[in-house]
Amino acid sequence: MTKLSVNINKIATLRNARGGNIPDVKLAAIKCQEFGADGITVHPRPDERHIRYSDVYEIKPIITTEFNIEGYPSEKFMNLVLSVKPNQVTLVPDPPGAITSNAGWDTKASFLFLKDIVSRLKDAGIRTSIFVDPISENIEYAAKTGTDRIELYTEPYARNYPASPEKAIAPYIKAAETARALGLGINAGHDLNLDNLRYLSENIPYLAEVSIGHALISDALYYGLENTIQMYKRLLVE
Repeated sequence: MTKLSVNINKIATLRNARGGNIPDVKLAAIKCQEFGADGITVHPRPDERHIRYSDVYEIKPIITTEFNIEGYPSEKFMNLVLSVKPNQVTLVPDPPGAITSNAGWDTKASFLFLKDIVSRLKDAGIRTSIFVDPISENIEYAAKTGTDRIELYTEPYARNYPASPEKAIAPYIKAAETARALGLGINAGHDLNLDNLRYLSENIPYLAEVSIGHALISDALYYGLENTIQMYKRLLVE
């Protein structure tokens, strides 16, 4: 069964807009797990505009499922994850001012850098995943770094899905097959929602994990957090 990791960045965004501690990010992580999430994802950025570095330290002790920390592997980020030691670190090529992730790594151009980062994380016993576009060469070079998994960047899939699901999914099926042949685990994330998640899951049945934040937290405004998490989980094909 594909695991659902809930990204709670947007809950921190709401808290930061007002100040104080409402909504409580730590309590949200606890409740997401109680309501059926298979993991918690956070993506601390240098300006801490949503998840703060202090949040990461506070959340770690209450994780009973899996903890996935995403981010660009600056030295500050590396110091954080090597201290916290989550179950998984997802390496994302975000520049400091990016609003959200908008591309995967050029793993060929960044090969030596990524290989060193992956080695440091694996020496610490942390599973690694590299955020990539559905391009065979990038997946092949990701495998050469020694990473455990890739995370397929699914915004193009989500954007093209309404016009033609078959065309939207085609490069992702090919990418997943390439990754599987290379012995890589496969994650996916970005703009997955209640409309397009089932089709992705049906066509990539060996998907290990999806990480969903913006759409899921937005849907929770209408349907409630517990119900929304269960709605998403029902879309993941066994």
